[in-house]
Amino acid sequence: LVQLVESGGGSVQAGGTLRLSCAASEYGYNTCMAWFRQAPGKEREGVAYLEITDGTSYYADSVKGRFTISHDNVKDIVSLEMHDLMPEDTAMYYCAARSARWCGGETYRLFFHWGQGTQVTVSS
Repeated sequence: LVQLVESGGGSVQAGGTLRLSCAASEYGYNTCMAWFRQAPGKEREGVAYLEITDGTSYYADSVKGRFTISHDNVKDIVSLEMHDLMPEDTAMYYCAARSARWCGGETYRLFFHWGQGTQVTVSS
């Protein structure tokens, strides 16, 4: 079994910075890690993806240049550094994992493991 636990969410003012962390009990064959977000009434969207075996990453256009996904090989934690936050970034953020080799832009429907989510609220 794979368990994912997110942390680091909170409330910040526009232009602020937050760092989210996703701790996994084990990765196993689930080497594609991603961060999704879902605002009330909106579809869950993938914002950042990382294939942890080769370091390949992918970002949604809405966050490219502001968000960075990374993996700590020692702690086995996947992080999402969010800079220059905007009110439209407000959402519940989820860590997800899947075993497919291709990792970049896939819909949430293709991910099998999920964390409980952590709320990010950005005020203007």
